[in-house]
Amino acid sequence: MALNGLNHYTIRPADLERTKDFYTQILGLEIGYRPPLGFDGYWLYCGGQPTVHLIGPRERDAHIPRNVGPTGLLDHIAFSCTGLAAMKANLAERGIEHEERVIPRDRQTQLFLVDPDGVAVELNYPSDETAAV
Repeated sequence: MALNGLNHYTIRPADLERTKDFYTQILGLEIGYRPPLGFDGYWLYCGGQPTVHLIGPRERDAHIPRNVGPTGLLDHIAFSCTGLAAMKANLAERGIEHEERVIPRDRQTQLFLVDPDGVAVELNYPSDETAAV
């Protein structure tokens, strides 16, 4: 049930293209592969790793107020993990609601939950821990 490292952070920018241009043109991150997620966005790579995720408007977020502060809008933080079965058991034992998704193509399992302050947390597990479907 180990968290092994920070995987990425995700921003819901007010202006997707402007924010992408800042991270690529000013900071030098590179636009890279992004799975077909059903909404606009970019994965920006640093040192070959998709470190900054930018997401455009999503239908499922339409009810969430966009109260962007001076530092923007943080959508979620993500960790690279191992021990999927143990974490699922831990969440169930503690009654913590979560959503589980399997990413197309690479079969990585993701668990999504919310911390006590409302920050979304994404836990990413390798494909060899994803149950056969």
